[in-house]
Amino acid sequence: MSRLQASRDECVILVKALPHRSSNYFETVCCAGVGSDLRWRRLYPVAFRVLDPAKQFGRWDRLSYRYTTPSDDSRAESQKVDPESIKVLGNLKGGERSRIARMLTRDCQIHAASLGETLTLVRPANVAFSWKRKSEAALDRERQKHANLTAQLSAFEKQVQPLEPSPYTFRFSWMDSNGVARRHTCDDWETSTAFTRRREKCATEAEALKSLKATYEDDYPTRGMRFALGTHKRRKDQWLLVGVIRVDDSPQDELFI
Repeated sequence: MSRLQASRDECVILVKALPHRSSNYFETVCCAGVGSDLRWRRLYPVAFRVLDPAKQFGRWDRLSYRYTTPSDDSRAESQKVDPESIKVLGNLKGGERSRIARMLTRDCQIHAASLGETLTLVRPANVAFSWKRKSEAALDRERQKHANLTAQLSAFEKQVQPLEPSPYTFRFSWMDSNGVARRHTCDDWETSTAFTRRREKCATEAEALKSLKATYEDDYPTRGMRFALGTHKRRKDQWLLVGVIRVDDSPQDELFI
């Protein structure tokens, strides 16, 4: 296929990373999913917050869209998506989620790289969730940059509220299937969203953080958990933690591991 020729594809979304500021696309979100061939798709850039509400999607939604192969990204899974072509076709149910996660899970990112993959799922062990509060100066800088982007967008009659940055940087320490200790900063949008929602429900911010810690260290690992890892566009040996996914493992899954 020509790198400029548009093609249509479908995938089930597994990953929505944190929005990043972009001079060309407002805020961009790196999304990733799996096609019917059980191969990864990396959908980027997606200006998610300016999409029509009918086109906005969540984890486990099945999408149809048109794309071209990006000229500035050599990673095989990468697709430059036409946002106007996105259609949400439905949501994948639990049993299929478990099957897909099992098929995509590798021992570690080195295993994935040996298969030519730049996206993968791993099953973490000994998970430790931690956080560090950003300085007020750093938060103010983030707020100002998002406000500037929103003002630029408003000049083109698209009304979007400035993104309020998370006051915390979240991190995971964990062990892969080979017993190697790993540590990653969390770039998963749903983790930051989960903190925001719990802060609204809990009496204090400390209680919200404690609740989130219990989810990631006790609840998710017991029921079934995967980390989605993806390589950096320019530093291909650097793997980023782009998704934290709960998958309810069934007893039948263990027969295939």
